[in-house]
Amino acid sequence: MLRIVFIIFLTLKGVLMAIEEPKYTLMEKYEAFEIRKYSPYLVAQTEVSGTFDERGGKAFRILIKYISGENQQQSNIKMTVPVIQESSDEEGQKISMTAPVIQEKGKEDSNSAIISFVMPESFTLDTLPSPLDNRITLREIPVKTVAVLQYSGGWSEERYKEHEAILIKALQNANIKIIGEPSFARYNSPFALWFMRRNEIMIEVQR
Repeated sequence: MLRIVFIIFLTLKGVLMAIEEPKYTLMEKYEAFEIRKYSPYLVAQTEVSGTFDERGGKAFRILIKYISGENQQQSNIKMTVPVIQESSDEEGQKISMTAPVIQEKGKEDSNSAIISFVMPESFTLDTLPSPLDNRITLREIPVKTVAVLQYSGGWSEERYKEHEAILIKALQNANIKIIGEPSFARYNSPFALWFMRRNEIMIEVQR
């Protein structure tokens, strides 16, 4: 099962501004990776089909409508990159979006993936805007402990698999039990220069 996580930063007039991320505690640090324990967080997710490179774009177009006000409460969730222009006279709650955006292997077929936008910590499942699109589901991700390997550069499937193999080998060498599937975390916008990108491979482990 593959999960791809996009952690995005807001670029406004050349200034880089960090946005909210799910809370975690750094448990251990190794030469090649670190162990984090994440607190529960909420996501809005949708399932799409396509190649490794196509899935993110397809789901993005669905989920961006949800956070831009296409929901029952007509609430706007401020996206980071790209910057979404919001009508100044539109009614509805203003919500700051967090990161990451998560992609995991879908249930429909081998080419499908579930993409999730992480929601702000201030919300609960009861207070999140209800989606109008029935392809979108809201759910809570429970507490989990993950091993994380960080690298920079492009987002290709080849580079993902290369670093996934490095992390799995490092975990085996450290005698750390893997209990989940790998995830791919992207911390920058598609417009960021490749050498400035922060990418991470995440795998749930037993500690």
